[in-house]
Amino acid sequence: MTAGVREQPRGADSPRPRPGTRLRLVGWLTAVAVLAGVGYRLWLLVNAAPPTNSDEATMGLAALHIARGGGFPVWFYGQQYMGTLEAYLAAPVFVLAGGPSLLGLRLPTLALYLLFLLLSWRLTLRLTGDRWFGLLVVALLALGSDRVVKNQLIAGGGYPEMNAAGVALAVLAVDLAAGRPGWRLARWAAWGFLAGLMLWVDPLVLPYVVTTGAVLVGFCRRELWGAAGALLGAAAVLGAAPLLLHSLLNGRNPLHAVLAASGANATAGWADRLHGGLLLGPSLGMGFCAPGRCDTWQLWWALALPLLLALGAATAWRALRRPPTEAGPTSPADAASPADLASPAGPASPAGPASLVDPTDAGHPVLVAPRVAAAIRLALVLAAVVTLGAYTVSSSAGLTPVESSRYLSCLLISLPVLLWPVWTVARRGPRQSATDRHGLGRTLARPVAVALLAATLGTAAQATWRSAQTAPATRTAEARHAELVSTLRQLGVRQVRASYWTCNRLTFASAEQVVCAVVDDALRPGFDRYPAYRREVDGAAAPAWVAPAGSPLANALDERQRANPGALDLVTIDGWRIYLPR
Repeated sequence: MTAGVREQPRGADSPRPRPGTRLRLVGWLTAVAVLAGVGYRLWLLVNAAPPTNSDEATMGLAALHIARGGGFPVWFYGQQYMGTLEAYLAAPVFVLAGGPSLLGLRLPTLALYLLFLLLSWRLTLRLTGDRWFGLLVVALLALGSDRVVKNQLIAGGGYPEMNAAGVALAVLAVDLAAGRPGWRLARWAAWGFLAGLMLWVDPLVLPYVVTTGAVLVGFCRRELWGAAGALLGAAAVLGAAPLLLHSLLNGRNPLHAVLAASGANATAGWADRLHGGLLLGPSLGMGFCAPGRCDTWQLWWALALPLLLALGAATAWRALRRPPTEAGPTSPADAASPADLASPAGPASPAGPASLVDPTDAGHPVLVAPRVAAAIRLALVLAAVVTLGAYTVSSSAGLTPVESSRYLSCLLISLPVLLWPVWTVARRGPRQSATDRHGLGRTLARPVAVALLAATLGTAAQATWRSAQTAPATRTAEARHAELVSTLRQLGVRQVRASYWTCNRLTFASAEQVVCAVVDDALRPGFDRYPAYRREVDGAAAPAWVAPAGSPLANALDERQRANPGALDLVTIDGWRIYLPR
């Protein structure tokens, strides 16, 4: 009993907490958080948010071609990198729905988000054993700022898959390194296949592949010399087969295209790179900013992130370097969770094998062997550091920091290990008295940790609210675009010329009933991702022109109409201008 506080006697009629009540409570709250995250994103999809664009429509056209059996593209149309996995996932939806739609294109990305959320919860429990911390992680990942939901829901290539795959690789690595029995060869095959698949889909997740793979090598070297290693290698080749076959058949190196796309051929000053990579990038990419910009106060996360990376790496390294014969944790961040300490089985022994109680069991979740957990935590921190460093040195961070902050989407994989040391301090508080020479620092640490966690939740929630407020405008814009498609059909227009950000979106929305070729603002031919459309438009007798009202292209067409009054007939609808040649 705490000194100076008398425990009040419990009356005969006073209710006693039933065993497992707190466990059921945190389980229900976690389920509510999962449903809230999925429900919020489903509401966005129903409102056609986040806004689509021609890049996403290009993936939709690839899915349409796959569904019709008219093509099986390896790469995103118009380039030699970024695999078309999203198109292959959406094609069956188009078949079942009887045709393409934006919602059908995005339903697989919503499913990938749900998978990412559930796997993040499972990974958190495997590494920490703390269900309440798992609830915090799920609640944070259920929120979604403008940049975050764009990465998770827009089928523009790579981003929705990477986070789910990265967390799955970490979960598989935990189970394999901890020696979890049963289905081990299947787990090795799954890890290898996901690693190879991500090599084809998008290399941005490779830091997580490499670091979790290093953990497997460190803990399972002997097993990898046998059937497990052979199966892993074969599965990795199978996952990367589209990339490998295309490269062999065409003699092209996809790495060159990736470097060119990242801005390797462009130039940006180091001041701009550091500002975009270390200040704007983390706050935008991890979900702490309003749509399209960051207010000054929202940049606090960029200052906290390096400290969290350092703290996460230090505590994980300390736990990893602890001698196996040394019993008991020595720091709050390395300690077993309160749930573990209260478990009849007690915390996992640092020296012994992992306790492989499934986190989904009704009992208390138990940590894997602390050294395995520490190794995975260190791997996820190092992967985050590499991801952040690679983005900062790229020219994209300096040239287009707002849009290219999507390259940091994988940092959400590391969120549990970044916040775990802070959570342990916030929940357990100081372990020494204030008279100790470290007592004052430990006493101050708890309110600082609580404030940091509260600020993280509050800032992410505010950014989510700001993003949700844009949904009605997005729905209105999508309705105007649907009216454009309907008007073109009524006019009998089948071939048009338009700007890049109009063309493929229009072609996809019309299910290729309207085919578009790209022109620039000077009415010259532009970049067509699917050349067959240009050939069809060029072969048409009198293609129409389509431009957003008030755009430079509309102004150029208006100027042509004034110079030659009898050449074009103008049809205007809300937000759009259609120019019909006579």
